[in-house]
Amino acid sequence: MKYLLLSLFIYGYSLFAQPLLKFNEQRLQTDKGLMLGLGSWAGANFLVSGVGWATVPAGEALYFHQMNVLWNTVNIGLAVPGYFKAKKSNPNLAFAETIQMQHKTEKIFLINTGLDVAYISAGLLLRNNAKLNPSKRDQFNGFGSSLLLQGGFLFLFDLTAYILHNQHAKKSLYPKMNAIELSSSCLGIKWNIGANSDLKRNRVLGLAKN
Repeated sequence: MKYLLLSLFIYGYSLFAQPLLKFNEQRLQTDKGLMLGLGSWAGANFLVSGVGWATVPAGEALYFHQMNVLWNTVNIGLAVPGYFKAKKSNPNLAFAETIQMQHKTEKIFLINTGLDVAYISAGLLLRNNAKLNPSKRDQFNGFGSSLLLQGGFLFLFDLTAYILHNQHAKKSLYPKMNAIELSSSCLGIKWNIGANSDLKRNRVLGLAKN
């Protein structure tokens, strides 16, 4: 019986180890692509707005380019470490660790999407306040326009990142939460591949939490 249980455990592990490894490799590859995209956006802003900051006369356009450069200093500070973190991360995670990492990733991008809405709102507020502050009209309009541009880009970026990760998990990870049913029998453990009921999902999740 002991050897039978061990054999069944090894068999079940082999069914999931390779797909999990592939899933995590794809997840990290997606993260690298996203960070390259963010870094490319930051680089383009440095180039265009860097030239603009150095050449345009004082006024709304100057403040617009100034904020673009400052804002994308933060973006590049996130993109570069994020890329190397994804590149160096170990994709060989256990099932529970993979679920935990997936949920964490989705949560981060969802929270960021909410923050992006706040950035866009701040841009609208600045442009609205420009009408009430003639002495700072150019600065408020320039900064406000930059926040609208940068916040709008980040909103699309973070929302796209969430959708990519969520759809990847729905296709390649979450179905595996239904793939094993453990039941007591004289033979030990019964493995049902391709099960899809909500009851079986709850059983697997309960095991993962323990």
